[in-house]
Amino acid sequence: MVVVRDRAVNGILTKSNLPVADYSVNPYLGCAHNCRYCYASFMKRFSHHAEPWGEFVDVKYWPPISNPARYAGKELFLGSVTDPYQPLEATCGRTRALLEQLQGSGCRISIATKSDLVLRDLELIRSFPQARVAWSINTLDEQFRQDMDNAVSIERRLAAMQAFHEAGVRTTCFISPIFPEITDLAAIIAAAKDYCQLIWLENLNLRGGYKKTILDYIAGRYPQLLPLYREIYCYGDRSYWSDLDQDIGALCRRLGLPYLRNDDSLIRAFDAPPLVVNYFFHEQIVASASRRRRPVR
Repeated sequence: MVVVRDRAVNGILTKSNLPVADYSVNPYLGCAHNCRYCYASFMKRFSHHAEPWGEFVDVKYWPPISNPARYAGKELFLGSVTDPYQPLEATCGRTRALLEQLQGSGCRISIATKSDLVLRDLELIRSFPQARVAWSINTLDEQFRQDMDNAVSIERRLAAMQAFHEAGVRTTCFISPIFPEITDLAAIIAAAKDYCQLIWLENLNLRGGYKKTILDYIAGRYPQLLPLYREIYCYGDRSYWSDLDQDIGALCRRLGLPYLRNDDSLIRAFDAPPLVVNYFFHEQIVASASRRRRPVR
């Protein structure tokens, strides 16, 4: 059961330090997708909620945006700490309200979601210059997906990505977070590469309260992987990611895909195929490990 409250806010656009945007926009506080690995759970301390993260959503209401044209040429990122198309959007429509207020302003928008509800707003989104939409996909295994989040199926996400791509909107497959030895990168890339301009990869980075949650999950469901997860997340061994970096590079060469590492400028620059694959790390990882190689699954 998700606790829903209305929240009046003074404004909805926040200046961003993210390399991909000038402003971040989150029409909701909290997210009913309740992803086990949600990095945004730190937002709970600002929310004054007793409920666990993932079990509450505040619906934001803000004054009409005055002078939307002031954001002409600016990049707005929707979904940095909540999914703007989580289920409540179907009835509350706060993301759509924001897009309608900004339509014609000349701003660029970038949307991150795990939903296909975004299809409802396809025509509105495509009216923005250089709009792009990213779907988070870190597995093709529906059982694992259901273990990790309450969002729509991977099949529905890929179908939405295809629809936007065919409508001429730039799309991204955000393979995030990569679970070591569980996320099948090669299979996801094969499933998505014809429907997106960019595949953006991000490693699983465990911190805060959900570190124990994920390690307990691995111990229960994938006990054979627990030693590896302890090496990475308890003892700081980076060699898995360095090896995987090399394997991804080899995979991209076989597929004829450009491959860049840690290049934030790419996120703004990509426009059209050929597809670019960017391996994005939370921290710079030096590919100097000589430990055993693991193939991309």
